[in-house]
Amino acid sequence: MSNELMQKKIEKAQQEIDAKKDIVKNGAMRQHYHFMAQTGWINDPNGLIYYKGKYHFFYQYNPYYGFWDYMHWGHAISDDMLHWEYLPLALAPSEFYDDHFRGGCFSGSAIEHDGKLFLMFTGTTNNGKGFEQTQCIAYSEDGIHFEKYEGNPVLTAPDGIPTYQFRDPKVWKHDGTYYMVCGASRDNKAQALLYRSKDMLHWEFFNVLAESRGEWGYMWECPDFYPMGDRYVLMFSPMGAGERTVVYLVGDFDYETGKFNYHINGEIDWGFDYYAPQSFLTPDGRRIIVGWANAWDWMPFWKDWGPTYKEGWCGSYNIPREVRMKEDGTLQFIPIKEIESLRVDAWNQETIIVSEKKTDIKAGDGISFEWKMQINLEETNADQLEIGLRCGEGKKTICIFDFKNAQMSVNRNEADGWSKGISKSVMYLKDRKELDVHILSDQSSIEIFTDDYQNNHSLNVFAGNAQNQIYLCAHGGQVVINNLETYGLTGCNQ
Repeated sequence: MSNELMQKKIEKAQQEIDAKKDIVKNGAMRQHYHFMAQTGWINDPNGLIYYKGKYHFFYQYNPYYGFWDYMHWGHAISDDMLHWEYLPLALAPSEFYDDHFRGGCFSGSAIEHDGKLFLMFTGTTNNGKGFEQTQCIAYSEDGIHFEKYEGNPVLTAPDGIPTYQFRDPKVWKHDGTYYMVCGASRDNKAQALLYRSKDMLHWEFFNVLAESRGEWGYMWECPDFYPMGDRYVLMFSPMGAGERTVVYLVGDFDYETGKFNYHINGEIDWGFDYYAPQSFLTPDGRRIIVGWANAWDWMPFWKDWGPTYKEGWCGSYNIPREVRMKEDGTLQFIPIKEIESLRVDAWNQETIIVSEKKTDIKAGDGISFEWKMQINLEETNADQLEIGLRCGEGKKTICIFDFKNAQMSVNRNEADGWSKGISKSVMYLKDRKELDVHILSDQSSIEIFTDDYQNNHSLNVFAGNAQNQIYLCAHGGQVVINNLETYGLTGCNQ
């Protein structure tokens, strides 16, 4: 009976989607090649997996309107992580443990088990004792239609963990045993809790995988844990850690004890709009992460729902990134190679000498484009390089490479009349001969990668079509640019 109720709620949501999707897709701020839902609000990526010959994206979803509420799981499949076919919703709130207007089916992950596709998600409800979060299971024979396990919830918050700070399970398999890490908070300090199971249904606590002593905030949302070579990576989005939106830790892990010992930490992205990434493996062995291109300052108690709310939607995903480890154990985050299939209208210059006079750059239509170049540091004597993006009608987004002070910044205070903030990061230039820059622009986002894909800024910019001018200029000298290439990027979203 309970799954019949979920199916009715999925059908109701689908009617809402079908009634609005043709109007919503014409919104002026809709992305051209980044993943979005057809209508409504999306946040965290969930259940990312390659299953039965397709990439599957599940996603936190409110199909009814463009702000957060009553969480469902949306579902789409793809052959290339760029062109998507939307499937019926996978999950809808329907049970005592997840059916609440300010709750629902919160984030989780997917894994194949016994030939079926299993989802593990956080059920969130409030039965008069405050918000309660529990871990729950759903499964599917065909990878499309899901049933919730009758024995849900399979895990409740352990003693000492507030019931509203126990969420976001990420599942994997190792040597015949299933493992799960989820985020928690104990004594106002963040923890990643590790569980294990033989059958995906009956779980036991194993250990505290890792925890904050205060330096990494009071709650770790959407933790993910995976091997890279002979080392392991824990990544999470910390709450209460200042401007950090998503970090990674690299270290050693012992399956005998369930303890992770990290000795390297870094930022996945320094921008304002990168949160809750989840990883998965492609058939060719790449470790891919996908993040939500917003953050929680979008909630109304901080700011508001943003300009796309008026178009009946809110939220997209950053371009999927391949994770690679360098010899020193630090990580790179490289846009997937599949993006090259969208390239049109190539334009390149072998060398450009940039002075204090603006140099206009051609890149597709100036809205949806890719830009790659090398800054020749040996021949550059300027204090700064300024890159103007999505300029026009008195608006602009400015990226500054400050060589003198070893800082990169992206300023969107004049971008669109709504977005605010200057993201900043350190540029470590000692003994460097060149600095690589890779930019991906879409209708309402800019992603800038530099320093061997270790220094990345993702920001939403809600710019109109008249904001399509791009330029370079130097301050305090000249900048030498080598191997500049740009492309227009064809749209995937219809």
